[in-house]
Amino acid sequence: MERPDYQDIINEYKEQVRVFKAQISELEDACKSKDAALKRSLQKLEFITQDLDKANQEINAKKTVDKK
Repeated sequence: MERPDYQDIINEYKEQVRVFKAQISELEDACKSKDAALKRSLQKLEFITQDLDKANQEINAKKTVDKK
């Protein structure tokens, strides 16, 4: 192979590396967004669970009062 052929291959590899870096960046951003959404969902679930526990306690308290 001649020198220009090697240079073409090297330039092609450099371009592929740039494309891969851009794809990695996009995937990292998407992962961060997904993590943030999961965190928000988990917080909502925790609050709902707390509310449910509180409501169950109130229902049980009313049942005890009604039995007396």
